[in-house]
Amino acid sequence: MAKNGEKPWLQLQELIAGKEVSTIMAFLDDMSPTETALTISRLTPADQGQLLGLLTPLDAAEVIEDIHETQAAEIIDDLPPVQAAAILGELDSDHVVDLLAEMDEKDAEAILEEMAPEEAREARQFLEYPADTAGGLMVSEYLSYHAENRISDVLADLQANRETYVDYHVQYIYVTDDQKKLVGVLRMHDLLFPSHAALLRKVMISNPLKVKIDASLEELRNFFEEHQLFGVPVVDEHDVLLGVVLPEAVQEATRKKSVHQFLGVSGIVGGEEFRSMPLLVRSTRRLSWLSLNIVLNVVAASVIAFYQDTLAAAITLAVFLPMISDMSGCSGNQAVAVSMRELSLGLIRPNELVRVLAKEASLGIINGICLGILLGGAAYLWKGNIYLGLVVGGALAVNTVVAVALGGLLPLILKRLKTDPALVSSPLLTTVTDMCGFFLVLGMATAMLQKLG
Repeated sequence: MAKNGEKPWLQLQELIAGKEVSTIMAFLDDMSPTETALTISRLTPADQGQLLGLLTPLDAAEVIEDIHETQAAEIIDDLPPVQAAAILGELDSDHVVDLLAEMDEKDAEAILEEMAPEEAREARQFLEYPADTAGGLMVSEYLSYHAENRISDVLADLQANRETYVDYHVQYIYVTDDQKKLVGVLRMHDLLFPSHAALLRKVMISNPLKVKIDASLEELRNFFEEHQLFGVPVVDEHDVLLGVVLPEAVQEATRKKSVHQFLGVSGIVGGEEFRSMPLLVRSTRRLSWLSLNIVLNVVAASVIAFYQDTLAAAITLAVFLPMISDMSGCSGNQAVAVSMRELSLGLIRPNELVRVLAKEASLGIINGICLGILLGGAAYLWKGNIYLGLVVGGALAVNTVVAVALGGLLPLILKRLKTDPALVSSPLLTTVTDMCGFFLVLGMATAMLQKLG
């Protein structure tokens, strides 16, 4: 910990410069994972590399485990492939895959070439699975034995390999047949109390709960909500055991998905952003979104330019244009949120467009009429012109119906197109509701311009 109010990263820099390995380890051991992440992030890339170079691969792996994977991947990526491979070799399989997935394909492959052949083969296989499926979330650190083994065989193997297995998340032992198919599971209770001569097939729980390799994050989340287990085995289409998904992995993946959606809606694209990242990388990620918004806003503004004569003749309309676009946008975003939520829970399918349209359009008509009366009434009370109230109220009512219907449909349409609905729905909805709102107000005003004066 920092002494006398000193920033811990400055102390660590001094220790790195002095190459005091034992003192560095004691210093890091005294810090919480959050403090370690903060301290490492404030070091220069050169100091980060030198730090990991001073530590053993096992100690370096423990440091990497405390750092967010996006930042950890950057640090690992800057190391020589041989050193990076040695550190990754000390991490759990799912963590290794997460880090490699954050890197450029060329850099990841250079590290894989230096890893042990079996570890590299396994990592390449895991990288082929989508990150938010059972294949992308499972770990390969589990224990399985043949159904014809005896309890004594299992106990002997556990004792002989205790140093290896101590880092495994062992809560269950899985039983397989000659084809590596999952046929049963053993709890620790089942292992400890039967006769040592008993065959596993005699004491195992047959037909255990399992999930397929392509099970989605939603399916996994629902599984662990229904079954309070410490893990679930993952099998392929032939029931061959491939790995185990842990509940904490599902929780972390759900958190990542929520963060990704939040960042996408906020305009941060290309992954998570940290202020420790290179300036140009951060700038590019933000500009890619902001530049698109300029184009969308220019499109919306073109409608106003087309009706500039009407706006000049009835300048009072300028007061209501942002109100109409904002209120319609809010209504549409409510519909977007409901569709996103129902999609995540599996309550609607991307092809149920007609059902969603009917539900949202009917709600939009009711809300549109109510909001239109309120805003139209306010316009009438302000200027005493019933036609102004009709233009403003009517435009808001119609635009609300459009916004709510479109907001309900967009996530489904984008999902069918395999585009992230959280990233694209809001800007598309905003542009359409702005254009439609401006067109309705100015178009209706043009039709009765003489009565608005």
